[in-house]
This record gives sequence, C-alpha cells and structure tokens, in this order.
Amino acid sequence: MTRSAKLISLTPLCALLAAGSVYATNGMLMEGYGPISSGMGGASQAIDHGNAAMSQNPATLGMMADGTARLDVAIGFLGPDVASSFPAMGLTAKSGGTSYLMPALGYVKRNGAYTYGIGMFAQGGMGTEYDATSFMSAPAGVSSAIPSRSELGVGNLIFPVAFQVSPDLTVGATLKFMWSSLDLKMTATSAQLGGMMQASGVAPTGAFASPQLQAVMGAAKWANISFSDDNAFTGAAKSTGYGASVGATYKVNKDVMLGGSFLLKSALGDMKTSPTAASMSLDGGGPAMGGQITIFDFQMPSILALGTSWQASPSLLLAAELKSIGWSDSMKSFKMRFDNATGSANFTMQQDWRDQTVLNFGLAWKANEAFTLRAGLNLADNPIPDSYVNPLFPATVKNHVALGFGYKVAPAGDFNMSLTMAPKVTVTTPQGIDISHAQTNMQFMYSHRF
Repeated sequence: MTRSAKLISLTPLCALLAAGSVYATNGMLMEGYGPISSGMGGASQAIDHGNAAMSQNPATLGMMADGTARLDVAIGFLGPDVASSFPAMGLTAKSGGTSYLMPALGYVKRNGAYTYGIGMFAQGGMGTEYDATSFMSAPAGVSSAIPSRSELGVGNLIFPVAFQVSPDLTVGATLKFMWSSLDLKMTATSAQLGGMMQASGVAPTGAFASPQLQAVMGAAKWANISFSDDNAFTGAAKSTGYGASVGATYKVNKDVMLGGSFLLKSALGDMKTSPTAASMSLDGGGPAMGGQITIFDFQMPSILALGTSWQASPSLLLAAELKSIGWSDSMKSFKMRFDNATGSANFTMQQDWRDQTVLNFGLAWKANEAFTLRAGLNLADNPIPDSYVNPLFPATVKNHVALGFGYKVAPAGDFNMSLTMAPKVTVTTPQGIDISHAQTNMQFMYSHRF
C-alpha cells in the first residue's frame, strides 16, 4: 500500500504494544538525504550533494559557484518489508505498509561569500498496517474488527545560510520550522493497556478510576485506542516547533576536504488531536468513548557528524564519515494521555534507546562529463535494547548497500537517483515473536541551475 510520508522527517511511534510505526533505516532517521548522498551510503559532510545539504551539513552549500542559484525537486520512496510470527502458536502477520512517498523541494543562491535559501525536506516516514483479523490486531485471539496501523511524520521547513570565512573555511547554520503528526489505531490486550497505565505513574481520574470501568477493563479480551484522519498529508494528532543545526567545511588541500555538523535536539510541542478525534473501546465495554489524545514530548534526536572526502583522481571521489545519534536523550519513553468529559487516563511505554553510531562510506566515479556512477555502504548498530524490541515497531535494520547515478540532461539540468537496500534482519523478542525486516528505498531528484 502506498502512502504519502506527510512531508516528514520521519519519525515513527516507538514501540506501542499493538501498532507502532516502523522505522527501518538509522533508527528513525533516513540513511541518506537526497540521491547524491544516499547513493554514496549517506556520506554528506564534505561533499557537494545539492540542496539536501540543508538537512545535513549546511556549510557544504558554500561549494556552489558564486553568482549561481539551484533548484532541486525530489521524491523518495521507502519500501519496508516487515513480517511478524509467533512460531509457538503458528501465527504469522505481514505488514501492509510497504510503500511511502516523501517529496522534497529546495532553492539556494550564492551571492559573494554568502549562500542562502529555503527548503522542505523529509527525514523519513512510514508505518505499519495490519489486518483486523491478524494476531497483531487480535492479541487475545478475538478480532476487534479494527485494523492496526500507525503513520507518523515530522516535517521541516528549513532556512539555511553559509558563509565563506576564507578560501579554505566555510561555516553554515540552519533554522527549522518543524511540525509533527500522527495517526494511530492500536489494539492490545487489556492487561497490556493496564500495564501502560500503571507505568505512567499517574492515577486515572473520573470514570477511568471507577471500579466498574476497571472491572470491565480487567475482563476485556482486547482494548483499542484510535485516532486517524486517513489523510495522506496530515495526521489526527499534530504539533509544531523548531530545530537548528550548525556546520563547517575545511579544505586541507585541493583534493582533501573535512566537514562536520551538529543538529540540535528538536523543540516540538506536545501533539494533540481535536477534543473528539480519538476513541477508546473495550471488548464487551459498550460503545467507543470519544475524546482527545495528547502525546507528550516526542522529539527528534541530536546528531554529531564528522566526515572527509578525497578527490583521488579527476574521475574518482571517495567519502567517509562517522555519526553519533543521541537517541538516549530523546527516546526514553513514549507518553500519551486520553481525555474526555468523564475523566482521563495516562499511558507510558518505556523505550530506553541507546545512542547510535553510524559509519558512511561512498564513492563517485565520473565516467564522462555527463554521467556519474555512485556506490556506498551505511553501517549502523541497533539503538533499541532487546528487552524493548516490539514486533510492531521493528527498527531492526542495521546496514545498507547503496547504488546511484547522475546524468546531465542539459547544460543547466541534472538528474540523480539512488537505490539503497537493507538486507533482511530477523530478531526474536523476549516473548518469542520473530520479527523480520528488509527494506528497499529509492530517491529521485532533478536539479536546475540558474
């Protein structure tokens, strides 16, 4: 099933017990931004890879020629292949979320020592979708008749600026206006839902604290929380906020470049639905209760990246970099609250993600003046502790193999594309559920210079 990725910087809902988003690249981040970088394994800190640089090291925007401008129009396709099975019970479920679209647009101009522009770039975005009759939507063996799905996105409107301090040194920075949105249809056992309520440390109020409702919850075979507007470009729960980054490049000599950047942790507000957009229902508990969901302090992580490039020959460019992604500060837990006129209930899912180290290696070979071939590797560890691996949020993919090419279609126009493949990884949860996950992603971009 193909969906828009909501102009996102993709962030999935981390590991809800019954329908979490899947993020299959470097945790919840793309393996590369723009087909030039992604075709070289995600390397970006010390190479000219177009306007997608504003999503990584903004100082590399200063590599464009003085007095020129560039427009990039791009689209990405994320193709996760996710399945969960419970061998002890002979159960298997395959996610129907197999294709997600991510458009991007950027315009940058260089005027003297300054390079500046505007862009809207996706960091990533996808989710899982399970049929109402699968064991992922019927955790007690009884269908809720409600499919399980989630789709979350975090978008960036980026304002970059780069300044050439000297012939060898360029610095850059970005300011980002950000937004996040989430759709969720989550089915779990009542025991799982009760465990999330207890983990929040906040006592339910009103009807949710009544012995009658507690008794119904204890006897229910399933419980469901849903909020979804079924819109390809928005989610039912929304928020806005800000982000920023800084970067620099230094030319060691005519062939060697160093680069580095630091992306600050995001400052997004709490995501909220409208007062009646969410529902909560229980097996045997009567009609669904309408209300509002609030998701607390969901943030994108900080990223420190250092890289280098070497023009080994007139036709061969080599690049490598190291990234440290600060998941431990942004993915400690997932917290939300359901409110309506009768009371409120809080839910918490512990995450305790580890910081993630990513290595990017890439090469670009210029076959002739019009045609360039690219290849690369993206090597990463898994930031999620085994004790929190969830079959509905299998961020288990570690490594990627990348290929790409660029072709000059006109004196002022270029076309670039990339293909990245993440081999299947299978892990087993403490509960004995096997999760398999592979991914095939593509990015396409047309660039026009003025």
